[in-house]
Amino acid sequence: MSDQYVYNVNDVIKILPAWGQELANKYQSKTANLYILHGNIRDFLPHESKEGEFIFKRVQDYVSEIIFGNKDIIAYYDRSSGLTFCESFMEQEYLDAAPKFAISPDVEKGDFVSNNPEKCFPYLEKYFLSQTPENKRVKKSRKVLIIDYAEHIIPAGDLIRLSDTDRYCMVTFNRWATDPKFIRSDISIILLTENLSDISSRLTSSPSTVKINVPFPDTKVRESYLSSKEKEGKLLLERGLTPEKFAVVTSGLNLMHLNRLAAESFEKEEPLSLEFMRKKKKEIIENEAGGLLEFMETSYDLSHVSGHDFVKKRFKNAAKVIKKGRPDVLPMGYLIAGPVGTGKSFLVSAFAGEIGIPMVKFRNFRTKWQGETESNLERVLNILVAMSPVGVMIDEADAFLGDRSSEGDSGTSNRVFAQIASFMGNTEYRGKIIWFLITCRPDLIPIDLKRQGRAEEHLALFYPESKKDREDLFKTLVRKLKLDIRNFSIADLFRRFDHEYSGADLEAVLVRAEHLAAIDDRVFIKREDMEEAMSDFMPADHPYDVELQNLVAVLECTSKEMIPTRFQKLPRSKIISDIQELKTLLGER
Repeated sequence: MSDQYVYNVNDVIKILPAWGQELANKYQSKTANLYILHGNIRDFLPHESKEGEFIFKRVQDYVSEIIFGNKDIIAYYDRSSGLTFCESFMEQEYLDAAPKFAISPDVEKGDFVSNNPEKCFPYLEKYFLSQTPENKRVKKSRKVLIIDYAEHIIPAGDLIRLSDTDRYCMVTFNRWATDPKFIRSDISIILLTENLSDISSRLTSSPSTVKINVPFPDTKVRESYLSSKEKEGKLLLERGLTPEKFAVVTSGLNLMHLNRLAAESFEKEEPLSLEFMRKKKKEIIENEAGGLLEFMETSYDLSHVSGHDFVKKRFKNAAKVIKKGRPDVLPMGYLIAGPVGTGKSFLVSAFAGEIGIPMVKFRNFRTKWQGETESNLERVLNILVAMSPVGVMIDEADAFLGDRSSEGDSGTSNRVFAQIASFMGNTEYRGKIIWFLITCRPDLIPIDLKRQGRAEEHLALFYPESKKDREDLFKTLVRKLKLDIRNFSIADLFRRFDHEYSGADLEAVLVRAEHLAAIDDRVFIKREDMEEAMSDFMPADHPYDVELQNLVAVLECTSKEMIPTRFQKLPRSKIISDIQELKTLLGER
């Protein structure tokens, strides 16, 4: 942009959002001419006027009207509609000039605006270059080409898999991005795509390409949009609910989502409520994530967790600072270790019920199609940013996350690991995105993810050590499962059936006892049911596996207080040698 235009660019830049300012400033610097806008580009984008009022535009209109002021020559292209222009007079001038660039008089006029880039791009390029006067004192006209659904023109993937048209576009865009005459001629190419990873890395990784993320709307923007709908008389809210309050609970949703909810509510004449919003938000975000995120809804809190007092204390303290509005003092993430059956996942879900912020669980985002895995992950990470504050649980993290040295999938696992590690370590998200990596084998999680600045706090859960611990666990599980237990001494049964029960083991025994009561047409459990279930129960016998899981959890702890007494006096060297011995016995390296 330049002050030579009647359109006052500097005034506009001041009131643009951060991504718009970045685009405008890069344009003004005259150092690049190929831009990729990615992220929340299928939404209404907000523009705040000097008077503080918001207007909302689709991305093409925002770029052409707000940033470039509909000046000079602005063209649009996608594989469906072909080539169109911002204003009808621009299109007519192009169609009048294009025949001069044809190699023969037999060229069909439809080729000038064809949806085939190999047909229309050569004409458009020559036309753009022809609009640059040789006389430097004559005002230059800027030329802007906005290409939507860019992933269908220069898709990610190996070169060998690209079609001839894709290869043509790859070469064309790289040439446009690096040819100085395009910058001198004030020609800008703007590519639009939701996921940056859907576009060829040969273009996205080029130093000549400017990549700009368009974020999801924050609370202020959502409130402004809802207020504008209310002023139009098209927003029905439950009595006592204001746009300001409603905006707070809609984190993770974009303005298109809010528009649809408001329209449906208005048509049905049913006011929007917080409870309705809670359900719809879960549904919308899970759909938006393509099933790659699962909301964790729990009716439990930390009072339903037995034992693990040290870990519960840490989580309760974390819950206090969150409720006090100080999430900035929280760890970036937690590593929760311990042998199978100790209730690691349940503890995290109970913490979710304690803190009052949404908690989601990562589901498998990997596919066999090259490029799709990275695209899935990018979409999920963008949603997490929009939802913040949010807790993110990754179960079986050692298997789920992989590492930098994975082989056999064309480097996908390496790129995914690097993408997750970089995101987790972004301190901008401290207190906004809290990670919970759950595993029984923390030794298999790469140090990159366990270091300070990522999963900073390492906590461990172990099987109950004392009889009192087991009795407390029994009472907690009875409350969790909402069982009716008729009075009898569980201590007597524990002395008689002296197993090393995990929480999962004891829960399985209680379910069996409840089953026996149901067979006898009773809704309560009596001593005979429990006795029969405990006498029949045989815990899975994997002593080496469990002991290895205990030792690696001990080695991972960041506080001595949570380590069971029998491990506290063991020298670190002894723990390490025992771990190596157990791995050898189990056939591990």
